[in-house]
Amino acid sequence: MKINTPSNSSTITGFILLGFPCPKEEQILLFVLFTVLYLLTLMGNGCIICAVCWDQRLHTPMYILLANFSFLEIWYVTSTVPNMLANLLSDTKVISFSGCIIQFYFFFSLGSTENFFLAVMAFDRYLAICRPLHYPTIMTTHLCTKLVINCWVFGFLWFLIPIIIVSQMSFCGDRIIDHFLCDPGPLLAHTCKKAPVIELVFSTLSPLPLIFPFLFIMGSYALVLRAVLKIPSAAGRKKAFSTCGSHLAVVSLFYGSVLVMYGSPTSEHEAGMQKIVTLFYSVVTPFLNPMIYSLRNKDMKTALQKFLEI
Repeated sequence: MKINTPSNSSTITGFILLGFPCPKEEQILLFVLFTVLYLLTLMGNGCIICAVCWDQRLHTPMYILLANFSFLEIWYVTSTVPNMLANLLSDTKVISFSGCIIQFYFFFSLGSTENFFLAVMAFDRYLAICRPLHYPTIMTTHLCTKLVINCWVFGFLWFLIPIIIVSQMSFCGDRIIDHFLCDPGPLLAHTCKKAPVIELVFSTLSPLPLIFPFLFIMGSYALVLRAVLKIPSAAGRKKAFSTCGSHLAVVSLFYGSVLVMYGSPTSEHEAGMQKIVTLFYSVVTPFLNPMIYSLRNKDMKTALQKFLEI
């Protein structure tokens, strides 16, 4: 596919996101597919938020966290899909420097926030199963509110200093990024002057919001599994597993794809595989999450049915 590119210059003001280079007809089909996925994602997560707000029975920490998580998913998918859709219909595929930096910041900040929320939701399930008698006194509305605020604040503060530093750097070369979003690897590869310190900062900071929440989640569920196995009745064990089944499914989808992407050196991944894996955890997973939570949760299904009947 031919892309109309502006003439190169030693110092550039924007980038070219190749996206999904294919014939125009296929690009239109992809545009329709991603538009439908995006709209369904907004509707699904929006319905969960409305159901939690509308049904008084769902005004509990578990569902407050779920509503915030759904709100996060709406913005997470919005940080990539609208620009990707515009890119599919564009001939030049150009994204401005400021647009690239803003997308990079929001995509990774929202991704960090998602990791923190998944960890907090695992902590909530740990308390509900391992400390059921103390759960109401520990996981109060006040504590839940503080945890929610901390997830949002720390998620958006994590990449603030690195992104400010990157925004002050100069970029040279052909300014072509073989991806559908502004990823730090290709960005730093186009700097006019190599900055090993900045690369070290990114390589150090980027995995931490992924690794620590993941280890915390695994530790929480190890304790949950130990507690569940001690329950004498099969019905009791089934009920305990059902309270965390949806969260486990979401964790498996998100971390499974992310670990495939970032668990090994970038050089081992071809550009096409990078796009597919990134597409899965940034677009497909937010689309699937509402179905996972609504189909596996009786209270949520009931609330959604009543809300949709209004």
